[in-house]
Amino acid sequence: MNYFKTALLLAGLTALFMALGYLIGGASGAMIALVVAAGMNLFTYWNSDRMVLSMYGAHEVDARTAPELVGLVAELAGRAGLPMPRVFLMDEAQPNAFATGRNPENAAVAVTTGIVQQLSREELAGVIAHELAHIKNHDTLLMTITATIAGAISMLAQFGMFFGGHRNNSGPGILGSIALMILAPLGAMLVQMAISRTREYAADNLGARIAGQPMWLASALMKIENAAHQVPNWGAERNPATAHMFIINPLSGHGVDNLFATHPSTENRIAALQQLAAELGGGSASAPAGQRYPSGSPWGRTSAPRGPWG
Repeated sequence: MNYFKTALLLAGLTALFMALGYLIGGASGAMIALVVAAGMNLFTYWNSDRMVLSMYGAHEVDARTAPELVGLVAELAGRAGLPMPRVFLMDEAQPNAFATGRNPENAAVAVTTGIVQQLSREELAGVIAHELAHIKNHDTLLMTITATIAGAISMLAQFGMFFGGHRNNSGPGILGSIALMILAPLGAMLVQMAISRTREYAADNLGARIAGQPMWLASALMKIENAAHQVPNWGAERNPATAHMFIINPLSGHGVDNLFATHPSTENRIAALQQLAAELGGGSASAPAGQRYPSGSPWGRTSAPRGPWG
């Protein structure tokens, strides 16, 4: 059902894009819009991972430089039946994480220094499993496509304001162009948010099953949500269009970009995880505290217990 709903939403986003192109330039405008969108999607298909990792100054780590972190990703990737993704670390105090890449064979998981310092091993396992679920579900490519189409709609809406539609009676005219400039990007944003929320619930469910303990992820979500309102993520503040990629909205909430949420409410996500935990026979209300990574060396080896995925 989640995939069907996502497909419908993506089709609606594409239809909105094509309709806007038609109203601005007629049939030829719709075709030009389609060609432009195809070119943008092709570019982002091959380059989106490098672009977003560069935005956040993420640097790649390996088994030598971050043995515990990379080992945890490898264990969970094996349990999920995925190729080993590349692992990146972002120098951000806010605990958060995202996955990127066009397919499971070319994927990356990026985490902040804040998340490995503040979460227990079990909670971090829940977060990483969530990101691996996005990779397994091909959400990383889907969200890149939706963001690209939404951006193209906003761009076309700006063109419509200047050109006032194609030169016949069916054009939107000045008032119609103003309405398009406002309503088309808003509609695209709402559809993008709906897709993002649908995929977050799906990744929570699959990620919890990969880790084997839904409440590990639930506990992590509570901690990240609390920290996100107190600790700014400067990379996300500079690039708000990427906020939907993170496991929790990284934006501070002080700007216009946060009038509409890109993620489901954390309370609802935790409730869904609690229900899943009860179904799986692990209905504990909170994740075990576990062994924290030592301060100042969040990716060093520790005596943290291995999870049940090993």
